[in-house]
Amino acid sequence: MTTPQYRVVNPATGQTVEEFASATDAEVGQALEAADAAYKAWREVPIEERAKVVHRIGQLFTERAEELASIITEEMGKPLSQSRGEAEFCTDIFEYFATEGPALAADQEIKPIGGGKAVIQKLPVGPLLGIMPWNYPYYQVARFAAPNLVLGNTIILKHAESCPRSALAIQQIMDDAGLPAGAYVNLFATHAQIADIIADDRIQGVSLTGSERAGAIIGELAGKNLKKAVLELGGSDPYVVLDSADVAASAAAAWETRMENMGQACNSNKRIIVMEDIYDEFVTALTNHANGLVPGDPAKEENGTFAPLSSRAAAEGLAAQIKDAVDKGATVHAGGRAVEGPGAYLEPTVLTGVTEGMRAYQEELFGPVAVVYKVSSDAEALELANNTVYGLGGAVFSQDPERARTLARQLDVGMSNVNGVGEGADMPFGGVKRSGFGRELGPLGMDEFVNKRLFYIAE
Repeated sequence: MTTPQYRVVNPATGQTVEEFASATDAEVGQALEAADAAYKAWREVPIEERAKVVHRIGQLFTERAEELASIITEEMGKPLSQSRGEAEFCTDIFEYFATEGPALAADQEIKPIGGGKAVIQKLPVGPLLGIMPWNYPYYQVARFAAPNLVLGNTIILKHAESCPRSALAIQQIMDDAGLPAGAYVNLFATHAQIADIIADDRIQGVSLTGSERAGAIIGELAGKNLKKAVLELGGSDPYVVLDSADVAASAAAAWETRMENMGQACNSNKRIIVMEDIYDEFVTALTNHANGLVPGDPAKEENGTFAPLSSRAAAEGLAAQIKDAVDKGATVHAGGRAVEGPGAYLEPTVLTGVTEGMRAYQEELFGPVAVVYKVSSDAEALELANNTVYGLGGAVFSQDPERARTLARQLDVGMSNVNGVGEGADMPFGGVKRSGFGRELGPLGMDEFVNKRLFYIAE
């Protein structure tokens, strides 16, 4: 008997909590029919009325934040307060697009050289497929769904196999907020069915947030079928500290950023690049934060504890990346091991001495590992920061804002930050190079799956 593809496995205990059947081919067909039928009606609803429904969706995320938080803490191990915060952040995203969406989608008048009147219209394109990951089960869906529902597109949502309960909770919110049947359809699709959905003529685009490998597969399928795609993939973001008036405080900020969601964020500061005159003190401070932590229950968040990763396989895979680095000469200052037992715990780690011959240099380390590099000049910091196949985000810190701006302007990334990280519903998110293409959130989030139609009237 095969193991069900969709199931909840508590990463804190390793125990299977609940299993769900994958969609049948008939259910896939019904989802496509429903999304197509709903699109033909939903696009005719005035955008202001669509925005009111989207606003209500946002309200429900906060109203149900406690319930939603407990679901994903059990599904993927996120500390409960962070789970609650994620649900509430979804409210910000839906409200942003409900409020700003009508203006962002308004006609844009242009001046034809030959006379007449012309506008660029932003119109919906049709049913879309969203393929979402487990690390932010609500937020990832919100940033894809909110602008597209305001635009008048409809959505078939294939969530991560480890997050079926949160997927169903989102569907319930959509239904309760008043979306018409078929405008948002959760579907426990198999990998083979995904290919069939993308190939279906009714689907007009696909958005995936996930691994580089998954992005390559979906990008190939989308290209083969001439479908628009948005791909938000991995990252190995540089976090450059050029100087500091308080090294301990700078290290604490870097550690807190790296440990958010146990390091399982695409735009986490995976490569911390520190100037040599403060490097030793910085590494010591990070090590002090990592030492003495013990595995804990993410639902309780007791002091001195750390949460699990999403799965035992994830913890063991990350431990193998660390071991490869150590075997080739890197130094572990704290942590570095997967905790024995069925849970998905990996000790928060501080790692230095990583060089180009190691997996940890080029591969994404998706978990609680702070890799610190020492540099002796701004030019060396920039060269190291850009020496990666990824290009999602990056940040530069200095007491001299112009010094930081000069370096940050030269980062080969989709999101470059100075003395902080710009995040919010109004801030576009996306990368370059092997971190994917396309943007979500902010005004650019309305511009991906849209027919930018020229409407011309001759004199």
